Amino acid sequence: MGIIQQQIKEITGSIPDGVRLVAVSKYHPAASVREAYDAGQRIFGESHALELKSKHEELPKDIRWHFIGHLQTNKVKYIIDYVDMIHSVDSIRLLREIEKQASKAGRTVRCLLQLHVAREETKFGFTPEECRDMLQEGEWRRMSHVSLCGIMCMASNTDDTMQVKKEFHTARLFYEEVKKTFFANAENFCECSWGMSDDFPIAIEEGSTLIRVGSKIFGTRQQ
Repeated sequence: MGIIQQQIKEITGSIPDGVRLVAVSKYHPAASVREAYDAGQRIFGESHALELKSKHEELPKDIRWHFIGHLQTNKVKYIIDYVDMIHSVDSIRLLREIEKQASKAGRTVRCLLQLHVAREETKFGFTPEECRDMLQEGEWRRMSHVSLCGIMCMASNTDDTMQVKKEFHTARLFYEEVKKTFFANAENFCECSWGMSDDFPIAIEEGSTLIRVGSKIFGTRQQ
């Protein structure tokens, strides 16, 4: 068994029921994805539309591709036919474009709202206030080709585990708030996407249902 397969088995064997692994394969070759696939992994995360398109064409069709990076509106059309979930909806403008392209494709695409909780200004996402306002306005309710399924966030890039835990806790409380306020009867609004290679155990403690792990599985990125 190769290192990638060992890491997949180790992580999936250690996480509790109800938490799923998104193997972040961006910048890694299709051969590495295939090795993880052969270990039973089916959910893979990519951050670049054209790289995702290329891998989708080359790899097995039962892979569930999750788009986890910043998505430009002009790139939505490249992934809309096959993307299983978009984690990084950070504006109403992007949500409108996903609705438009999904309608053309005859699909309903699952999406997560990206919340900005980190200290770095470089991180994308709605502030909690912006996200509340967007949901309150209600345009999303009229979108029949988009399914809002939960919240995504990224913690600050820091060794301060208490800061990371605080940020994940903020996201968890926000998820619970909007679930109760806007999605109380929506069974599909059930996903919390936070936690990466260095912090996913903390993320799981704070309610994550989708952990996005790359370097711990595939090693250093190959750019």
